Amino acid sequence: MKKSMTTDRRQFLAMTAASAATIAAVSALPARAKVGTAKAPAVHEIAPAAPITAAERHARLARAQAEMRKHGFGAVLIEAGSSLVYFTGVKWWRSERLTAAILPAEGELCVVTPEFEEPSIREMLQVGGEVRIWNEHESPFALVAGWLKEKGLSGKTLGIEETVRFFAVDGLRKALPGIALASANPVVNACRMIKTAPELALMQRASDITIAAYKSIAPKVEVGMEGSDVFALMREAITAYGGETPSGGVQINEGSALPHGSKERQVIREGSTVLMDCGCSVDGYRSDISRTFVFGEPSAMQRKIFDQVKSGQDLAMETAQIGTPAGIVDDKVRALYESYGYGPGYATPGMPHRTGHGIGLDVHEPINLVHGETTPLAAGMCFSNEPGIYVPGSFGVRLEDCFYMTESGPKYFSEPPKSIDEPFA
Repeated sequence: MKKSMTTDRRQFLAMTAASAATIAAVSALPARAKVGTAKAPAVHEIAPAAPITAAERHARLARAQAEMRKHGFGAVLIEAGSSLVYFTGVKWWRSERLTAAILPAEGELCVVTPEFEEPSIREMLQVGGEVRIWNEHESPFALVAGWLKEKGLSGKTLGIEETVRFFAVDGLRKALPGIALASANPVVNACRMIKTAPELALMQRASDITIAAYKSIAPKVEVGMEGSDVFALMREAITAYGGETPSGGVQINEGSALPHGSKERQVIREGSTVLMDCGCSVDGYRSDISRTFVFGEPSAMQRKIFDQVKSGQDLAMETAQIGTPAGIVDDKVRALYESYGYGPGYATPGMPHRTGHGIGLDVHEPINLVHGETTPLAAGMCFSNEPGIYVPGSFGVRLEDCFYMTESGPKYFSEPPKSIDEPFA
């Protein structure tokens, strides 16, 4: 009996010591990222969005043709890329072999592509039109020139979409000497800058997926992780929620003071500033959302700069009203930050980049919220709102949420965080 009591006492003391050691060890661990009470939604809670239809693309072509006639273009040349997708539905890559569409001011378009690619192009082409093929020993530029001559367009101005590569323009000039070429921006931008309801729905879903991914990975961030580790979590979460082509990056500590990061290896530690800039696509339409948080308890300086950045983001939304020149949005935010003692202008410590950019099928599209941009804001335009303040050698804070213009003013796709204590709410 006495031996049993001694054993029990020893076991109790050992258990007590072990418990005390466990408590001490847990207390010594670095604090987890302060993520507030944000709860990640279930996959089925994110609203679906229908893909762009053939009827929508036909309407886009009609708008483009009206713009061509307005600006005196006979046709517009578009190479493989987002504008080709926008007008035709053909999702193609760029290589040394030209695949391009010629959109005439009147009538059906023509797609020029290598012969062995023709079946794939026809499968994707949603708007009808002609497909002309060329073989490896033939010139695609001669094919384009021939089509323009047949349609009576060789003597009219040909608009060149701004991302068409030089070799295509140069080849066409040689195949059709004397042809008048001009930027097709007045046509293409007039169409792509103004998003329709189906486009906005796809961008909303992409945004919702990105926010859900942020909320789901926040509790998984741990001490010792590098930016690539954190982005790997984000990539996995975006894919799980149904997002396509996850993109972006994660900057930590001093790296966060450089808007697009540093090659220097940085790891998360107690008090680290973590700047995440991530997005995805849905049927090609993009999201682009940045969040900045502190691993552990934020310092007074981290709180101060976070709040200052947020005040700039709020001011941008107040300023972005129908009819306001886009550059004024940037001017107002920059003036506010200068009143805090940053800058002047684009100097650091301060904000070295524009307040925002257009977004849609491309992450960066015309036009930008940048000093000197005079284009008036109009319903259907979509932008990022991403002011930041960066202190070289220390840390940086950026908050980024995208919005679209309605007739009554701007509306967010994603709601910004209210404070540094609720960075993903």
